[in-house]
Amino acid sequence: MTDPTENDLNALDITDAEAAEMNAIAHPLVPDPAPDANDDLVQVDSTTGGVVFITINRPGKKNAFDAATVAALHETFETLHGADNVRAVFIRGAGGTFSAGADLGWMRDAIDWSESDNRDDALMLAKMLKALHDIPALTVALVEGAAMGGGAGIVCACDMAVAVEGSRFAFSEVKLGLIPATIAPYVIEAVGARRARQLFLTGNIFDADYAAHAGIIDMVLPEGSMDEFISMLSDSLSQNAPGAMGEAKRLVHHVAGRSIDGGLMEETARRIARARVSDEGQEGVRAFLDKRTPRWAE
Repeated sequence: MTDPTENDLNALDITDAEAAEMNAIAHPLVPDPAPDANDDLVQVDSTTGGVVFITINRPGKKNAFDAATVAALHETFETLHGADNVRAVFIRGAGGTFSAGADLGWMRDAIDWSESDNRDDALMLAKMLKALHDIPALTVALVEGAAMGGGAGIVCACDMAVAVEGSRFAFSEVKLGLIPATIAPYVIEAVGARRARQLFLTGNIFDADYAAHAGIIDMVLPEGSMDEFISMLSDSLSQNAPGAMGEAKRLVHHVAGRSIDGGLMEETARRIARARVSDEGQEGVRAFLDKRTPRWAE
């Protein structure tokens, strides 16, 4: 990890001063558009196979987010909580950059806000990240270019993340006299407390290889191979029961960090019993025994 080099800054197409500061829904899987979603800021596409693509659409601003973008993402993520048959949600940025973090104009405005106003503003971001974290489907961040500050927080709030070679990451809030508070729960869940302390307190830019080493991303992809990865993962997930995927994700949220005691054993037994008698459970086991394809994979 190093301070930003001239090449790093050129790759982000920003000035030195900006670098110092930087750290709709209408598809067949969702019944109605989210009322406040802004399809100019957030684009949503889907396939009939249960794959949704969410694109942060501010390429001229390197997909930095302001209050309107956060609100649009929140509405999008909330809507996907009730979307049946969704197996995967891919999140990326338009124009070859994932997200430069907080918009500079938004940051300038916040300087003059009261502590109460800043709290309310930060709570919007916290709610957006929680809505992303709680989507039942597998959420996958597709990182190109850069994921800085809150942008890297979105990456950590996903279930899975990949990045192309040459991508850059940073949690640089301390360089501005700030702290990465709202994204902290997701970063710490992804990398652990000790690594989070190192990343938060140094604030340095690091590359995709180090992000994989730290646990922020799962795989570094060669340039030009993102579409192949999306196709491979989507094809693999098409064999999985979408309801069971959601239940498996909720299982992890419920079990993580708990002591293995009688109460937890009873709860996990109840969950598998409920799955066995569910429509998907019955169909999946019968299809396996009958040596046929289950309905959801046809």
